[in-house]
Amino acid sequence: MRIVAAKKILKANDQLAEENRRKFNAAGAFCVNIVGSPGCGKTTLLEALFAQLGGTVAPAVIEGDIAGSIDAERIDALGIPVVQINTDGACHLDATMVQAAAEGFDLPTLDLLMIENVGNLVCTAGFDLGEHLRIALLSVPEGDDKLAKYPAIFRGSDALAITKVDLLPHFDFDVARVRSDMKALASKAKVFEVSAKAGTGIEEVAAWLGERMQAR
Repeated sequence: MRIVAAKKILKANDQLAEENRRKFNAAGAFCVNIVGSPGCGKTTLLEALFAQLGGTVAPAVIEGDIAGSIDAERIDALGIPVVQINTDGACHLDATMVQAAAEGFDLPTLDLLMIENVGNLVCTAGFDLGEHLRIALLSVPEGDDKLAKYPAIFRGSDALAITKVDLLPHFDFDVARVRSDMKALASKAKVFEVSAKAGTGIEEVAAWLGERMQAR
């Protein structure tokens, strides 16, 4: 019987992630990994950000889903290059998948590569994809206790976007608690309050993203 340790698999993923990051750096493509639960608003946030950024950047998107291409079709309708990854049951993307998907783009022509990870707050925490930034999303309907329940994904993120804040009057959601929990987990991470539907916070997220791209 042969036993393969999970640490060995993760080490191989991390090595490939570094290779991805070197390729992105060489091409001048800034890569962002968007993580969050199913239905938290990842695709909707991307649509709003692209509308805000307008023609100031050349973007592309890697869409990760267990099955289907619904979100990729939404991005394609915007005229933005997109590659769909169907994981066929896997609950996260890994560096190998991202490397294969990135081959579908002419990387030197891109400024911004957004990866919309599979909807999951657990599995996505452990896999570096080669990104420069990770942004976690938490929607108001999910509840304000998720950082306490799933700390790893938030601890490893550079920013948290609290989405669907237009629904705050209808849910018992404590924004102050979420901000406090995020500060304890990732003290330097930015926290945004966003409603793509109402247009709240989108300009702020886009400006911060632009600053991080320039600083890189």
